[in-house]
Amino acid sequence: MAPLLAGEDVLRRLFAGAAEQTFEAELGVADPPLVEYLVELLLRFLRQETIYRVRDDAGHRLTQVVDMMAEAEHRAARSRREIYRHVGDFTLFFSGVYPEHLTKLQAPDRKDHLVDYCQQGKRSYLIAASYAEDEESREQAPVLRHLSEEFELCSEGLNRIRREFDLSRQHNPRTAEWN
Repeated sequence: MAPLLAGEDVLRRLFAGAAEQTFEAELGVADPPLVEYLVELLLRFLRQETIYRVRDDAGHRLTQVVDMMAEAEHRAARSRREIYRHVGDFTLFFSGVYPEHLTKLQAPDRKDHLVDYCQQGKRSYLIAASYAEDEESREQAPVLRHLSEEFELCSEGLNRIRREFDLSRQHNPRTAEWN
């Protein structure tokens, strides 16, 4: 795990509390590794450079799922696994936290226009889970499989967390902004 940045420990606790409340208490998902993965996803995706971290061989940032999937096919197993995991994370993040942004991501003039983010996210997590060449990937495989199986539920949970933060921001304008 990367070292914590100033304030990141506070955000981790905030996200962890919201995720535990949402997934365990509201949705009945008692899976601590899954909840921890989602907390880490929220923390990672605070940075735009992480959201769009997949690059092609020329170093160009890939912003569409179709391009990320094509790039994955040109990579060695470990890199391929990471890109598929990222596609799962990317589709889950936008489906859950920013569903209103999907109309822009899947606009008629974009390659992702016909991509079903839910189905592609499920498929990508399942493919990523199938790579078990080292200890880290073997440990993460069950969580990735669970994300594949419960993509819609996880998306709903992330959406509830976002709505809760939106409500708290209305009552306390100093709360971190999502938009």
